[in-house]
Formats: sequence, structure tokens, C-alpha cells
Amino acid sequence: MNLQKLGDILQQILKKRNILLTSEKRRLQEIWLQSVGSHIAAQTSPDRLKNNSLYVKVSSPIWLQQLHFLKEEIIDKINGQMGSGFVTNIFFSIGEIPVAPRVNQSPESFFPESFPLKNSDKKMIEQSISSVTDQELKEILKRVLTRDMIRRRLSCTRKVP
Repeated sequence: MNLQKLGDILQQILKKRNILLTSEKRRLQEIWLQSVGSHIAAQTSPDRLKNNSLYVKVSSPIWLQQLHFLKEEIIDKINGQMGSGFVTNIFFSIGEIPVAPRVNQSPESFFPESFPLKNSDKKMIEQSISSVTDQELKEILKRVLTRDMIRRRLSCTRKVP
């Protein structure tokens, strides 16, 4: 039996499913969402940051025109979060906007803290992720394992008459 690192396996799975968000791109999307709000973020996608210029894909010509009017305000909000001069210009272009994944409406997906785990479950999760060195990956795995354990526990309790 050939042992593989969990990080390598996860990377292969994400690659097969074309989920190739780097931590930089994810951080850029978070900054964008916090700066423009969910309404505008749903119609746009920050593509890249190069030489303090932010390149943003926009869903339609109407949004492109509207965002040109808001450009300075958006730059100010981003720089308010990240520091003066982080973004000096924004270039908008029409492009394909990735569809945000639908959020599961079940209570356990929104409030996992409402379903506390047993100490033994927490220890098992910590042991499972203890060999992962990448802190971001470790946090993701911890959330996934916690939610999975809660989901399993809830599905077992729902099946019992």
C-alpha cells in the first residue's frame, strides 16, 4: 500500500474538478466582496491585481458603465481595507462571471456551532489533521470534517423513529 499526503490527494481532486482557486485569488475575491457588497459582487469577478491595477470581469455592458461611475469609491474602499496605494486603478471588462455555489439551506450548514461535538470527536479531528502543515488547508479540513460529523450525526437521529 502506497501512502500519500492528504494535501496531495486533495489537490488532485480539486484539479480534476477544475477548482483552482489560489489563496491569492481567494483573498482578492474576499477583499472585493467586502468593498462592493454582495449585489455588485454577484455581477463581477476580480480577475487579477497587477502593478496596483485591479482587473475585474463584469457580466454586462450596463454593469460596466455603472461601475465606471463607482470606480473611485471602490478604490477608496479597497485601500481603506488594505492600505493606501494598494489599488491605484481598476480596469473593467465584460467577461464570464463564475456562478457562486448554492448554499445548502439546512440549519447545520449555517450554524455548526449549534450542534457541539463531543470532546472525543474534536480530538479525532485534531489527530486527523495534525500532520497537515499548510495552516489554510488545515482550517478547511477542520471545517469539512466538523460539518461532515455533524451531518452524519443529524442524519442518524432523523432516521430513528
